[in-house]
Amino acid sequence: MASESQSEPIQPIQVLYCQVCTFPPEYCEFGSSFTRCKEWLKESHPALYDKYYSDEALQSKLGTLSLEAQAKLEKDTAEKEAKAEKKADAALKKKMASQVSIKRMERNKRKFVTAIHGLEAFDVELKKASKFLAQKFATGASVTKNAQGQDEIVVQGDVAEDVLELIESATGVFKSVPSANVVIVEEKKKKGE
Repeated sequence: MASESQSEPIQPIQVLYCQVCTFPPEYCEFGSSFTRCKEWLKESHPALYDKYYSDEALQSKLGTLSLEAQAKLEKDTAEKEAKAEKKADAALKKKMASQVSIKRMERNKRKFVTAIHGLEAFDVELKKASKFLAQKFATGASVTKNAQGQDEIVVQGDVAEDVLELIESATGVFKSVPSANVVIVEEKKKKGE
């Protein structure tokens, strides 16, 4: 008996995942984009669509629910989808309203540092961007917190115009940053500091 189990290895089960919500198709109804999931399943896997969402399958599922429960379920699903769409729209609006500011700050009489903040709104990884800028300009660059508590990249040297050109050309890690959202700010050190 032990020799039979060793001769035939158990094959792993292949699980299909929805390309819209990343759940298995039988769990798509619990996601926030159920309608789009059903459309994807109907196009990609018609046999599975018939199994889960054909009229007979739905009637067998809904036969156990009361009319009030059916109406409530449909209403909840519609509300979930509307909420998910609003959230996605709000995130897009926030992203487009965000500004990337490049600030040239005087350190000593003739020494400058360039601070760049606002990149995280465009899904730029600050550590990678810092390393990219350090290699590009052959200077030191690091990720630090500014006075407002936000992360920013500080590059040694007066490279504000060069950074602007890099972002406008969508080079390297800056591909997702629209050039219209980039501003250069000049900050001079006050006397007595």
